[in-house]
Amino acid sequence: MGKMSEPDVSIITPSYNQGSFIETTIRSVLSQEGVQIEYLVMDGESSDGTVAILEQYRDRLEFISEKDSGQAAAINKGFRKARGRIIAYLNSDDTYLPGALAKAVQFMDEHPEYALAYGEGYHVNAEGKIIDRYPTEPFHYERLSEICFICQPTAFLRREVLQTVGYLDESLHYCMDFDYWIRVARQHPVGYIPAYLATSTLHARGKTLSKKYEAHREMLATVGKHYGRVPSRWIAAYAHASLERYLSREGRFKDTLFRLLVYSLFTLKYLSVNHTFPLKELLKRLNRASD
Repeated sequence: MGKMSEPDVSIITPSYNQGSFIETTIRSVLSQEGVQIEYLVMDGESSDGTVAILEQYRDRLEFISEKDSGQAAAINKGFRKARGRIIAYLNSDDTYLPGALAKAVQFMDEHPEYALAYGEGYHVNAEGKIIDRYPTEPFHYERLSEICFICQPTAFLRREVLQTVGYLDESLHYCMDFDYWIRVARQHPVGYIPAYLATSTLHARGKTLSKKYEAHREMLATVGKHYGRVPSRWIAAYAHASLERYLSREGRFKDTLFRLLVYSLFTLKYLSVNHTFPLKELLKRLNRASD
């Protein structure tokens, strides 16, 4: 891939054994028009044919295939190599929509006050069919403690943010992006781009679905670290994910038992992380369940 003085945007794709998705991801980046793109793929020494696919695009992207310590480490490696004035990362099973990068760059150029900006996105299945809209909202720092409304593949950073905020936390494996949005927002203004920019793929092998308990456990720790307390919705989601590993909800009796155990685990975890009894939260949930 030829060198340019300074690309408009550098895109980093962390990759590990996603050979069934990565070519679609690559094409969604390389088909973007209207901006100068630097595309870096940081592969963790995949063994599923990914490297052969990357070789086919060697003249249009730069890639490294070597062992690393995980997704965050791969992204950070790409961030350190990136030369674009705007940077972003796109996972190897997600895609950009047509025109996404031009829209993002234009927005960042028109709004120099924002260090981070994000847009709208879709959840799609493994075949790329739209499932639903990602629950994106205009930015509000406190609201971010309650729901991750930033769709990761729609997020773009100014490269200077790396000097003020640093890099992704490599000890995190599931919510390193959420942690980073919070860290950026504590120091810089964050903007919302009113346009659909990307798709986020939900499939059985993805961490979002295959590691729900681990992801929610890490989320509780991350929210608690930054905000000093954890909203009830995260704790309820953690309780559900914890029990779903062991219990079925099929049938009225099993469903009732599951609900009772969720309330019990919710209460214990709420007490543990927030150091107060969740009476109001329990009453709200019981009232909703009885409606």
